[in-house]
Amino acid sequence: MTPELRELYQEVILDHGKRPRNFRTMAESTHHAEGFNPLCGDKVHLKLVVQDGIIQEAAFTGHGCAISTASASMMTEMLKGMDMTHATELAAKVRALVGGNDEEAAAVREEVGKLSVFSGVRDYPARVKCAILVWHTLLSALGNGSNKPISTE
Repeated sequence: MTPELRELYQEVILDHGKRPRNFRTMAESTHHAEGFNPLCGDKVHLKLVVQDGIIQEAAFTGHGCAISTASASMMTEMLKGMDMTHATELAAKVRALVGGNDEEAAAVREEVGKLSVFSGVRDYPARVKCAILVWHTLLSALGNGSNKPISTE
């Protein structure tokens, strides 16, 4: 990772970690899911309002480390106005960026836009699950969720 990207990664994680966007309770939703990382205790509850296949609203609650919170914050910002198919594809790309091999990460880096800052997590393997927890939770929510939380294990 270049020094410039590392600095941007740190700035973005701190900003979204301290001031998460869309961190709020949403009374009504059409899609929801919970995610849990038992290794570090990160928990997220994601709610979406989807109309005609388009995500109109996204919000999350829970608690977690700065990486987990920043990932949820940035994800919910990007989802608004996105169709469910594109959101599912974006989740796969972020998972490849953060947890895939170098070739997979390089292939999607430009396609994920500002989420590319999460490529810095690759330098900290123990934190990969922190960054992708909310993306697993999104996939569950888009599949209409289940009654039990999604786990990173």
